[in-house]
Amino acid sequence: MYDPLLLYKALSEETRLKSLLLMQSQGELCVCDLMGSLSISQPKVSRHLAELRKHDLVLDERRGKWVYYRINPNLTPWVKQILDLTLKHNLPLIESELKCISSLPRVNGVSS
Repeated sequence: MYDPLLLYKALSEETRLKSLLLMQSQGELCVCDLMGSLSISQPKVSRHLAELRKHDLVLDERRGKWVYYRINPNLTPWVKQILDLTLKHNLPLIESELKCISSLPRVNGVSS
């Protein structure tokens, strides 16, 4: 069972909320995607992602020099539903970030 207090604490911080919604929308993103779209430094992005990972909200995978993050597929159904509903009803919250991600240069499908 997932602790609702941990979820709502994670969602209460703008960078973490936007990161989760971007991952919910895009499937998976590398740290560089989040840095570019959120206009924040790598250490700051990594700190927020570490917090999300600590609470099992996201999973990470290293591929070469890049680390990719995605929503944990093993989240309880009510947590998945909250993320789905939040994305569906608040898309304008991440609209500019989504545009930024779509305009990032890609090399072989990977952000550069």
